Amino acid sequence: MGETTKRPQAGKLYVVGTPIGNLGDLTPRAAAAFEAADAICCEDTRVTSKLLAHLGISKPLVRCDENVIAGRAPQLVERMLAGETLAFASDAGMPGVSDPGQVLVDAARAAGVPVEVIPGPTACITALVATGIPCEHFFFEGFLPRKHGERVRRLRRLASIPGALLFYESPHRAEDSLVAIAEVFPEREAALCRELTKLHEEVLRAPASELLELVRERGEMRGEMVLVVAPPSEAELELHEAALAAGAGAGADAGANPDDLLAADIAEALAAGESANAIAKRLSQKYSRKKRDVYNLVLSTQAESD
Repeated sequence: MGETTKRPQAGKLYVVGTPIGNLGDLTPRAAAAFEAADAICCEDTRVTSKLLAHLGISKPLVRCDENVIAGRAPQLVERMLAGETLAFASDAGMPGVSDPGQVLVDAARAAGVPVEVIPGPTACITALVATGIPCEHFFFEGFLPRKHGERVRRLRRLASIPGALLFYESPHRAEDSLVAIAEVFPEREAALCRELTKLHEEVLRAPASELLELVRERGEMRGEMVLVVAPPSEAELELHEAALAAGAGAGADAGANPDDLLAADIAEALAAGESANAIAKRLSQKYSRKKRDVYNLVLSTQAESD
């Protein structure tokens, strides 16, 4: 009877969460996973080398950043199917959350390779909790588009989400993103979080338009950042629902332009004898606009009717 060739037992993929700043946040399970791995896949070999040196671990490293991971994933899967155990680590935080790790996880699962996730810190959740902004519901967007017009359009599409909005941002683009956030959500509370878990951790929180001015006054700030925008008010959600209803009722020509709705509310309030200051205060909250801008609209509407 001839011999049969047995396929080696499949290895494993460890998906390892790593500290977002403070090395004290590295878990014993994460260290054990690195120790058990035959090789470690990572975004930046220099960053992961420092982490392993801190642990006293030496392992072969495979660069798997967003530019190369799709091409390398098939080969890495074959290595695991042949019996090797690999670990994947982002530069910081949980792999797969706004980084290339998900590509390897997907390929491994599709091939039947066991995947074990080692939980670790996540910058977006750490920031959300640190701000004190209501977090019963939240939406993680990741990075906003680079161009201002595209950023604004994307934010407007997120406006009706009934929860906090979370964004990652780099130091040199944070102000640009806040310009768009302040344009779309001027009255909503917002926060900029940087250097999370590190010595100089900082959380700046204010209405979006005020936060923008504060950041401009501060000038250049270092460290990767998380921007958090508070959930919409009930009035904002009602406005959005009214706009949808108006659009559905009037067909393609309805438009449901918030500026038109605001103008109609101003005219109605003036006809009812409400003061300009009271109108501005009430409608700025309802439409998430700057009070002074609404006040100026009230005055111009008054002038036109005189």
